Amino acid sequence: MTSPTPPENVQRVACVGAGVIGGGWVAHFLARGYDVTAWDPAPDAEPKLRRLVDAAWPALTQLGLAEGASRDRLTVAPTLELAVAGAEFVQESAPEKLDLKRDLLSRLDAATPPGVVIASSTSGYPMTDMQTTAADPSRLVVGHPFNPPYLIPLVEVVGGERTDGAAVAWASRFYEAAGKSVITMDREVPGFIANRLQEALWREALHMVANGEATVQDIDASITEGPGLRWAVMGPMLTFALAGGEGGMAHMLDHFGPSLKSPWTRLEAPELDRELYDAVVAGCDEAADGRTIADLVAARDRGVIDVLRATGRLDRKADPR
Repeated sequence: MTSPTPPENVQRVACVGAGVIGGGWVAHFLARGYDVTAWDPAPDAEPKLRRLVDAAWPALTQLGLAEGASRDRLTVAPTLELAVAGAEFVQESAPEKLDLKRDLLSRLDAATPPGVVIASSTSGYPMTDMQTTAADPSRLVVGHPFNPPYLIPLVEVVGGERTDGAAVAWASRFYEAAGKSVITMDREVPGFIANRLQEALWREALHMVANGEATVQDIDASITEGPGLRWAVMGPMLTFALAGGEGGMAHMLDHFGPSLKSPWTRLEAPELDRELYDAVVAGCDEAADGRTIADLVAARDRGVIDVLRATGRLDRKADPR
């Protein structure tokens, strides 16, 4: 792969596809001070895109705009080729149709300057399946965001079988420079990481609604008033490690591991063998990074209080009216 512009020096980004996800990327990149050129084949794409950016701008202003950030730095190009002609990075956000993705990525590869990394916002397709017709698949990566991309920090980065590892590393560095929180995946996983977890919760929710076990409101409240508060501060692994008290994850698995076989969930649980047990315990120890259980509890509690205060729930509790 030809050496691209260093990630920290990128000035112009092209966004191909300007729907909810693509438009969210446009807003994010503008807020981070980039020049953005966008293209979408829909005849009303430009006014819709500019309305989306205008709607996102107040939130982006509250988050803090980068020096030079301006909505005036957006150009909507009449063709795909003009959109990517001077791009130093390309973010593709077309609809989730495999044939469409393959064709579009092939066209982008042909039109984009050599060496420029091209990332897809796909929410489920592996890059291996999408890069099959591109002349230079080595520069094609997945850059999977969460909606809305201008507000949610996470982006998951992974290459396909024919992607150059340097392109994956470059994309991760670029997203970090652009203010994102990056997970660089070692391998392709169906649905990536966060979507897999989100999908599991979604399936359980649908099962409960279908069986009359809970209402939609019950399910949403069970997260926003329950574990969602903890997850905003600490992920599910360390959260469960704290459930083991001073014994951490090992104690939690010893006591609650058998319940994995209880009929609570309609998803089949993995066998809790020694290899899995040790991997989970070691992963939690690594994530704790030397912090004691008491340290983690204090951090979680401070974070949950911050979330409660930020969402106005502390005020609601103080004034029951």
